[in-house]
Amino acid sequence: MEQRRTWEDWMKDLKHYIWNPEKKEVLGRDAKSWCLILLFYFVLYAFLTGMFALCIYGLLSTISPYVPTYRDRVFPPGVSIRPHVSGFHYSFTPSEESTWSAYSENLQKFLEAYDDEKQIENNIVCTPGHYFIQEREEHEEKKACQFRRSMLQNCSGIDDPSFGFSKGKPCFILKMNRIVGFKAGSGTPITVTCDTPKANHTLIGDVHFYPVHYFDLMYFPFYGKLTHVNYTSPLVAIHFTEVTRNTDITIQCKINGQDIINDHKTDRFLGRIVFTMNIR
Repeated sequence: MEQRRTWEDWMKDLKHYIWNPEKKEVLGRDAKSWCLILLFYFVLYAFLTGMFALCIYGLLSTISPYVPTYRDRVFPPGVSIRPHVSGFHYSFTPSEESTWSAYSENLQKFLEAYDDEKQIENNIVCTPGHYFIQEREEHEEKKACQFRRSMLQNCSGIDDPSFGFSKGKPCFILKMNRIVGFKAGSGTPITVTCDTPKANHTLIGDVHFYPVHYFDLMYFPFYGKLTHVNYTSPLVAIHFTEVTRNTDITIQCKINGQDIINDHKTDRFLGRIVFTMNIR
């Protein structure tokens, strides 16, 4: 019968495996064997690293950091709304500042980049109704057209820091997502409309747009954030002045024009924005 091994025997064998003083081996290998295997793996991983670096270099050498290489399958622009809240449900009481202060603060912060002083200092006055085409080298810095905050008039937050929320006449700001090289509307301005798709339109009454109800062509195309450094997206402010109180009203605002999709079944932000408002 084989004698049963003890823990002491196991530990002795383990120590002998880790370091064998008779053969001068570590983990079963002598110094020459360890040098050869380490040299093999050094050469192998150096080769793999070189191949990876060469592939990355080849890829980056064919890609421009300023504009996307392929833009033929880019979807038309989506839209976003400010103030931004989770669920796009706006519920507030005009007489209670705590119910709408977060909305006005969100708008104030968003419009800081549009302050008149900053726009006059950094951007230029452009010709309305025409694309601002800049025939420059791809890497050269592009100029941007002014979009001054004061152009939003009653929804600028200058005269009324509450943006109408304190009066039950709230303002919302619509912005198109940026797409490099996109010429909005194919020569025709993209308009904005707001309606109640599942209710009577009288629930929201007349809707006012500032500065106008469309995105002017002079703010297009966008040349990318690396060269169009001072570019600020054009805005359309939506002012609701006759909204029915104490009612959940679903409102849909859409952009309309050539090459625009605003009725996609699964993407609710493609060319439109849907939100709910309740003024108590």
